[in-house]
Amino acid sequence: MAENKRPIVTGLCAFGMSGRMFQAPFLHAMDEFSLHSVVERHAKRVANTYPAIRSHDSVEAMLADPAIELVVVNTPNVDHFEHVRLALLAGKHVVVEKPFAVTSAQAVEMVELAARQDRKLVAFQNRRWDSDFLAVRQVVEKGLLGQLIEAEFHYDRYEKNLSAKAHKEVDQLGTGVIYDLGPHLIDQAICLFGKPERVFAVLRTHRPGSVVNDYFDLTLLYGAFTVRLKSSLLALEPVPGFVVHGAEGSFLKSRADVQADMLDRGISPNVADWGQEPVAEHGVLHTCVDGRDERRRFPSPAGSYQTFFAGVYRHVREGAPSPVALADTLLNVRIIEAALESSRTQSVVALS
Repeated sequence: MAENKRPIVTGLCAFGMSGRMFQAPFLHAMDEFSLHSVVERHAKRVANTYPAIRSHDSVEAMLADPAIELVVVNTPNVDHFEHVRLALLAGKHVVVEKPFAVTSAQAVEMVELAARQDRKLVAFQNRRWDSDFLAVRQVVEKGLLGQLIEAEFHYDRYEKNLSAKAHKEVDQLGTGVIYDLGPHLIDQAICLFGKPERVFAVLRTHRPGSVVNDYFDLTLLYGAFTVRLKSSLLALEPVPGFVVHGAEGSFLKSRADVQADMLDRGISPNVADWGQEPVAEHGVLHTCVDGRDERRRFPSPAGSYQTFFAGVYRHVREGAPSPVALADTLLNVRIIEAALESSRTQSVVALS
């Protein structure tokens, strides 16, 4: 890599699932980055995969290293605000896992601090580059369905047992499926449709012994267009992950991105067929234009989390726009707050 394309020296604040699967493989494989350090508070496992990487006992110890330019904050949700604050004050650029923050007040303070420190701050919204969502985005942006009527996005799992991570099962701001899977679905809606006018939500707790929400049905109202975002931890049989209806057709798409599975199996992001969905998972596009009825498979682009990281590189090194605009990120947190308020008051909440 040329001197003007020197890699960004990067540290991870944790090496749990997020760091191990969704960040370290790209930071290690891509020429744009140099994975330098991780924080491992308990078991020291990073050397098994990356023997040259430094392991620190605390976030504070890693932030004291002047070699590190960029920090990925991937600690528990309730710690994001403090760890982002510490990283920015230490002069580091920051990528922060979802949820960006647990309140709008925290989110705004983080953005303002980044501006004062002249550092880049980016939300880790890798699901914008899932193959399934990329297919939906192509259909919508090409106008293949005509005037949009409604969209429904699902992100469901079947996890009847409580999480082994105790911090995820504490009844407090920052926990529950609205903060876990909600930011993904909300970001995808924002990415496609922008800011809604109003929000209505139902949050429920269904798993035996749980005290945090494990189900939500979130409706975003855009004038004559409606978006429903749904997630449940007790959905055994999958339904389409994406359904979009327009005046001239419908598109149904399974949630079928393969990148997480490839990463879990230790496959390098550098392989030639990275992110390629099975053909059987391609979406169904059914249109009726000028009386002509057509139903066909719509191929999915390859998933590419590399695109997010490449965008971070250009943002930090070249001053290019962020791959995830901070305005989108702030809106995401505000919608979560509105959903909590709506569910609590059983009312529609207007977004200011």
